[in-house]
Amino acid sequence: MKKDIKKFSAISAIVIIILGTLLHFTYDWSNQNAVVGLFSAVNESTWEHLKLLYFPILITAIVGYIYYGKNTPNYWCAKVVQVLISMVFTVIIFYTYRGVLGKDIAFVNILIFILAAVLGEIANYLVIKRGKPCNKNVAIVVLVVLFVMFINYTTNPPKMGLFQDPVSGGYGVDV
Repeated sequence: MKKDIKKFSAISAIVIIILGTLLHFTYDWSNQNAVVGLFSAVNESTWEHLKLLYFPILITAIVGYIYYGKNTPNYWCAKVVQVLISMVFTVIIFYTYRGVLGKDIAFVNILIFILAAVLGEIANYLVIKRGKPCNKNVAIVVLVVLFVMFINYTTNPPKMGLFQDPVSGGYGVDV
C-alpha cells in the first residue's frame, strides 16, 4: 500500500504542476469569465498564485481519497499539511528572494511553484507514512475555510500586499 501511495504522490505532483500552470491562464482564456476566475489566477498577486496550488491539490486530494484515502486514518490531515507547506513555502521563498533582489524573475517564480508542489507532496506522503491518526473533521474544516477564502478574496480582497497585483496595483478581479 505504501508503494502505491508513493506512486500516487509522484503522479499527483505532476498533475498539480500541470493543472496549476493551466490555471494561470484559464481566466484570460475564458475571456475573463467570473466563474472561471474564482478558481484561476485573476491577476499577478501572490494570493491569486496560491490558487494555482490549492485547487489542483484539492482535486488530487479528492481523487486520492477515492483511490486510497478512505483507508488512511490521517488522509485529510496530510492534505492540510500539503496545502499549508506548499503555500507557506511559496510566500516565504518568493518574498525573500524578491526582497533580496528587489525584483522578481519569471523563471524563479516558476521554479518556486514547482518546488512548492513537490515539497507539499513529499510532506503529504511523510504524514501519511507516519500513520498517526488525526481529527479529520478539523482538517476538512481547514480545507473548506481556505476554499471560501479563495472564492471570497477573488472578488473582495483585503487591501494588503499579498493581494495586490504588482503589475496594475489593483486588487482582485477588478484590476
